[in-house]
Amino acid sequence: MPLAVTNCLNFGSPEDPHVMWQFQQAVRGLADGCAQLGIPVTGGNVSFYNQTGERAILPTPVVGVLGVLDDVARRVPSGFRRAGDAVVLLGETRDELGGSEWAHVVHGHLGGRPPAVDLAAEERLARLLAAAAADGLLTGSHDLSDGGLAQALVEACLVGGQGVRVALPVADPFVGLFAESAGRVLVTTAPDAADGLLARAADAGVPAQVLGTTGGAALVVADVPELPLDELRTAWEGTLPALFG
Repeated sequence: MPLAVTNCLNFGSPEDPHVMWQFQQAVRGLADGCAQLGIPVTGGNVSFYNQTGERAILPTPVVGVLGVLDDVARRVPSGFRRAGDAVVLLGETRDELGGSEWAHVVHGHLGGRPPAVDLAAEERLARLLAAAAADGLLTGSHDLSDGGLAQALVEACLVGGQGVRVALPVADPFVGLFAESAGRVLVTTAPDAADGLLARAADAGVPAQVLGTTGGAALVVADVPELPLDELRTAWEGTLPALFG
């Protein structure tokens, strides 16, 4: 299946051939992933004209993909919307911090080895999520991407309006919070459905563990200072006003 990304590209003329090689490999990786997962790409965008002086843009094209919901009533909302739900992490957390948001924000660094890609594991996870959603098992979901589990927890709390109390998935709290291992999703389910979801995950070959429970007015992570939701929301919503007055 061809990757339909070039229809929206605006090519400039970056002087660094290494940037073009990186971009080529990024597109090749997208094509390989879409072909294996059966994902149709409807368009994309990248503009090398956005280069600032001699500093090239990041070789990261943005693509649009298409998905179809057979029953919109079965859609799974993002975030923690109900108190008392079990919070389950699907996928494996590894010590993968290269190219992470933490490295970028704290150290201004985007190098290092990126998280490993396992397309077969991604496919197993996607099939599990689709089946669980179709059967009404999921009350919420949120992907783990930039910022890792820490960012996903904050966004899920603020989007849904519920706090949460969780333990971390690995012994090292730093890795547990900020690693950006691919193929992970944070989901919620009714407490009496958690064992069934874990059993489905085991049958599907997807690592899964219950991290905690939704509810309350704070984000509470074991061995980490409690973060009230009102403070998180103030920080979250104050970024643009602080930048632009």
